[in-house]
Amino acid sequence: MKKAPLYSRSPRRGAPPVALGPVADESAATPGPVPQPPAGRSAARASRLTAALWAAGGGLLTAVFMLGLLQLSPGQRPITQDDIDAAVRQSLEKEPLPSAAAKAYEAILPSVVRVVGLMDDKDDGEDKPEQRAMERSLGTGVVIIDNGTILTNLHVVTGAKRIRVRFANGHESNATMIGAQPENDLAVLRAETLPDDLEAATMRSTADLRPGDHVIAVGHPFGIGPSVSYGVVSGLKRQFRSPDGDKADEKPLSNLIQFDAAANPGNSGGPLVTMDGQVVGVVTAILNPSEQRTFIGIGFAVPIENAANAAGMPPF
Repeated sequence: MKKAPLYSRSPRRGAPPVALGPVADESAATPGPVPQPPAGRSAARASRLTAALWAAGGGLLTAVFMLGLLQLSPGQRPITQDDIDAAVRQSLEKEPLPSAAAKAYEAILPSVVRVVGLMDDKDDGEDKPEQRAMERSLGTGVVIIDNGTILTNLHVVTGAKRIRVRFANGHESNATMIGAQPENDLAVLRAETLPDDLEAATMRSTADLRPGDHVIAVGHPFGIGPSVSYGVVSGLKRQFRSPDGDKADEKPLSNLIQFDAAANPGNSGGPLVTMDGQVVGVVTAILNPSEQRTFIGIGFAVPIENAANAAGMPPF
């Protein structure tokens, strides 16, 4: 919107002409050009007037503010911390913030992949109702380098004729195993093709991890996912021996993180994540003395230090 000028050189419509002084004779009755003040003087006067208006406006605002203070009731109760807390609670009730677990899941999700070990050369990796469960090995992986390097469990891909991975955005690719660490049940995969927006997970040392710390486990239990479960670290430096081990003298997995976030077949190889969205472990096993092989409250994860070492990455 155009701003109205402070001054106008044209007389207001309908106003009488301004007399410039006594008229000497009739010839002088016709007014000549109105003399204009020098440009410098006019500019200076306008500048002084502008400054005066700003000063007047500032003084007016100050006066209004002081008047408002003076009109406050002397007995008015000051705002307390309880008032602030109540206002915050009311605001959160209207627009609740996402939970810490939801934020952690959102942070790690772009780095989680579904891993399928195809046991039949003719299997194209597509889900088929007639496909028998034993013909595939289902698991999860986590991208640790954005060149397609993925960590998973060794038992997920052992014996597979071919490995397929599906990224968070639905992109699918064949993958090859480029490294293994049998003592920690870890395998390192490399995808052949990558999505454009691939993100690597952020890994965090377990040095300050404590029992009671909140964690989430993200994976594809029974091939359904990605799914997230929430719990706490329930123990550190645990040992676990797989009941399916072929050798009686096979060494148990050691230095494991014990947790109680739900994990089931298909979660193997998935990340164990803290509330800051960083990976502290790779889910590797669940403890269940029955033959059902379902979660009863105790899961185990390999610390990320061991996992990073399996991929040839420097320790924390």
